[in-house]
Amino acid sequence: MTGTTERTPAETGLILPRYLREPDDRRTPVGFPGYRSTALRAPLRTPVDLPHRLTEITGPVLGEDRVRPGDADLTLRRGGEAQGQRILVHGRVLDSDGRPVPEALVEVWQANAAGRYRHVADTFPAPVDPHFDGLGRVVTDGLGRYEFMTIKPGAYPWGNHRNAWRPAHIHFSLFGRAFTQRLVTQMYFPDDPLFGQDPIFTSIPAAARHRAISRFDLERTQPDWALAFEWDIVLRGTDQTPFETRDDGDVA
Repeated sequence: MTGTTERTPAETGLILPRYLREPDDRRTPVGFPGYRSTALRAPLRTPVDLPHRLTEITGPVLGEDRVRPGDADLTLRRGGEAQGQRILVHGRVLDSDGRPVPEALVEVWQANAAGRYRHVADTFPAPVDPHFDGLGRVVTDGLGRYEFMTIKPGAYPWGNHRNAWRPAHIHFSLFGRAFTQRLVTQMYFPDDPLFGQDPIFTSIPAAARHRAISRFDLERTQPDWALAFEWDIVLRGTDQTPFETRDDGDVA
């Protein structure tokens, strides 16, 4: 509306929550020498915290109507079934007090079972699966739960250093109640032999690395069909999941 001025939360009487920040020695750095491309992406100056205003804590709302049936099953695409080991990936999205975060949009993308992304920039000479695009999304339920059926991704070379291979992983993006509320992270699998030589994983402080690794879940494993892995995502606080950002973000 013309002629109006946006008011700050203090002026409207709106009280925004404050959260305990994870100690700096457990926070993933934006710039990490072993991960070469961070030299091009890391800020050269100290980041400046911007205050939350009404536009950051209100719409647009990302509702269930934006997620189509079948978006959470990555194994069925283009009239066929994907190749590879089926896995059920599930968990909860939680805040710093362990409370569930409902109606958060969770999106995933990943390589196929041979370690290749369905992307024009991926030139790794591994087969492309015509029935796997590696993309999925779901909205958390009232208890903050999400669930995907997918294929366990393969490792792939990435040219960061000599004989460099990425461990198997799934990329996660989490949206809150507005487009300004987004966090990005990666989920890994237990006991991967490539952990020690991967600078993306080792950029996470040692005390926090376990938070990026899923847990094999025999109870949820589906007999004769799919293995299961559980991974809870904590948005902030002392038990925060490692995210690819210096700012804690706000998805609550």
